[in-house]
Amino acid sequence: MKKLLLIAAALASFSAFAQKNNDLAKTPPMGWNSWNTFACDINEKLIKEMADVMVSSGMRDAGYVYLNLDDCWHGQRDSLGFIHPDPQRFPSGIKALADYVHSKGLKIGIYSDAGWKTCGGKPGSRGYEFQDALTYAKWGIDYLKYDWCYTEGLNAEEAYKSIGTALVASGRPIVLSICEWGNHKPWTWGAKYGHLWRTTGDIVDCWDCELGHGSWASKGILRILDMQIDSGIRQYAGPGHWNDPDMMEVGNDLTVSESRAHFSLWCMLAAPLIAGNDLRSMTKETKEILTNKEMIAIDQDSLGVQCFRWFDYRTFQVFAKPLANGELAVCFLNRGETPYNINFDWKDTENIYDGPHVYEFNKTTYKLRDVWAHKDAGTTAKPFVATLAPHDVIVLRLKK
Repeated sequence: MKKLLLIAAALASFSAFAQKNNDLAKTPPMGWNSWNTFACDINEKLIKEMADVMVSSGMRDAGYVYLNLDDCWHGQRDSLGFIHPDPQRFPSGIKALADYVHSKGLKIGIYSDAGWKTCGGKPGSRGYEFQDALTYAKWGIDYLKYDWCYTEGLNAEEAYKSIGTALVASGRPIVLSICEWGNHKPWTWGAKYGHLWRTTGDIVDCWDCELGHGSWASKGILRILDMQIDSGIRQYAGPGHWNDPDMMEVGNDLTVSESRAHFSLWCMLAAPLIAGNDLRSMTKETKEILTNKEMIAIDQDSLGVQCFRWFDYRTFQVFAKPLANGELAVCFLNRGETPYNINFDWKDTENIYDGPHVYEFNKTTYKLRDVWAHKDAGTTAKPFVATLAPHDVIVLRLKK
């Protein structure tokens, strides 16, 4: 009898996870996170200002709904083990902040860690998973980024199972972002407990670099792209469960072309679109990139298929992403330092047979839509000819 009860409990737990994943993050989550620009220097005034700008800038209307606090919001645990916010940084409390964010038509996210401490040295959730989940639910939290610092000796899957179970038990729908850095192949188990999982280490706002930090290194846009493409993990992405190449650096220390390419590639990857710039001071160009609804539609496509690298000519690459209704997104990327002259003959190229997604250019003529120019660009009956600037992209949407 005891064995049957244990089996029933396990099945109920699995059913809860499945239901949670069915109800949340059917398309890649979109929002803003405090870390890339502000790191630990956050407070309730800043978060309220970001909420205001997410509305006034058009970010919310473009689909960015999660406003996420990263590390260092934490104060101490009380005598019963419940976590409280830093009273100096968040004197009104997180519940009042959540109410403010919700009043703007947004959702609010928070951060914790599977270890004893967060990466910033604040109290982690190890041993307090259910208490923290209940606290987040009481505060009105909608999204949890759960990091992997100070986790020596822990089993990654079991640690994320614990917090996933706790979030379900809290009774509040909360998106779980598994920030395990890809060390233990979270794409093979993450969908059972969460909705997105980091596939790489941290991003940094450079085109193609790697910055060492002792035992680990942060990577630029192209290096994270290559890790995402070359790892063969696209099969694990889909509605409710997403590969996450980390938050975006659009509008930070990148050129306009690099920001446009970065954003386009994350959309092609069906990646979560979590902005990381200072929204209060973003330029007109940055705003136009982040709110390009035609590009966002490619990321948010209901099919939920991640792109693949169709052609690789070293400094010039072509990526293809199947879309719903038999459509296709194609991204031309110039990784190099000089302009590239594109002469892409659709009729003379290889057809795409990507599982059930078939595109036969020798049999079907597709209309072309230039997603960044916001204009039609002919059809596949003729070669696509254009000059592509260095560190830039051209993205086309194909439809019959």
